[in-house]
Amino acid sequence: MGDLKIKKEDILKALSTVEEPDLKKDLVTLNMIKDIELGIGEVRFTVVLTTPACPLKEKIRKDCENAIHTHVDNTLKVVISMTADVTSSRMGTAALLPKVKNIIAIASGKGGVGKSTITANIAVALKQAGAKVGIIDADISGPSIPVMFGAEGMQPLVQEIDGKNMIQPIMQFGIKMISMGFLAPQESPVPWRGPMMTQALRQFFGDTNWGELDYLLIDLPPGTSDIHLSLVQLVPVTGAVIVTTPQKVALSDAQKGLMFFRQPQINVPILGIIENMAYFTPEELPDNKYFIFGKDGGKNLAAKYETQVLGEIPLVQSIREAGDEGQPAVMSNSIIATAFKETAEKLARQIALRNANQEKTIRVEMKV
Repeated sequence: MGDLKIKKEDILKALSTVEEPDLKKDLVTLNMIKDIELGIGEVRFTVVLTTPACPLKEKIRKDCENAIHTHVDNTLKVVISMTADVTSSRMGTAALLPKVKNIIAIASGKGGVGKSTITANIAVALKQAGAKVGIIDADISGPSIPVMFGAEGMQPLVQEIDGKNMIQPIMQFGIKMISMGFLAPQESPVPWRGPMMTQALRQFFGDTNWGELDYLLIDLPPGTSDIHLSLVQLVPVTGAVIVTTPQKVALSDAQKGLMFFRQPQINVPILGIIENMAYFTPEELPDNKYFIFGKDGGKNLAAKYETQVLGEIPLVQSIREAGDEGQPAVMSNSIIATAFKETAEKLARQIALRNANQEKTIRVEMKV
């Protein structure tokens, strides 16, 4: 075959014809090709994806094989390893959470839309794909994350690191998490004033040992409150996800939540909308959809504000049961698991696109 005639440059030239489907640039320009090795009758290399949750990895693999067979040698055996290095728009610029690549706000206009359920399941889906994930339960007065993960009653340890006492996050299903639910007795509601909430959030960011994370999801309380302002003032937020249900009142409130992040002085990119309880599907009739709360509300909201729907999550009894049992539904083998995995993939894509195409988010400096 004359293997000696084939050089690494030939492989790179061929792969420079392969476009990353989202970023619209070739893999070589994007520095996604690593470790090219030429053997007898074969070539091996690694493609470094922008997220382990990339839904297009098989398309990219196929396109690479076709490019080498077309432009180099159609008898060459092509062995491709897929790895991922999650991109960031905040690394090296942050005093708080310097090793956290992306901070994602999960917000809603009103309560009861399933925001904590969405946060828990998206986190597990990203972890299942191979990402390092954490959750801050920023709903200080109504924390839900400990229940969602079956971790009620657990208390985080405090360890001294570099002369500073640091809270160690609770780890469950591979997700690092912190919540007021771990720090205050469940049966004793704490009367929180705004400054106290801000101080609690600051501790979750600055006094917690998060280590390296690809995605840190912030489960925000409903509405737009002191916590939302404190979040954007404490750290540069990569982007926000708005959770809604199809009802008119929920969509109206979701609109307000979306516009909070779009205010000129805040300017946090909207990554997309997740419509929860989009339709009812009986477990025994998985192909049936009943739009009991209305239809296309999330799509219409996304179109109005020039963003996208990341997922439409059906109303299925097993989601509620899974949350109550402390094991997120995405860990089951069901239609709901598929819906959450696809939503997590779309979110990861939007984060990669945001990091490639938009300005870095800066901390908000607001005069009181």
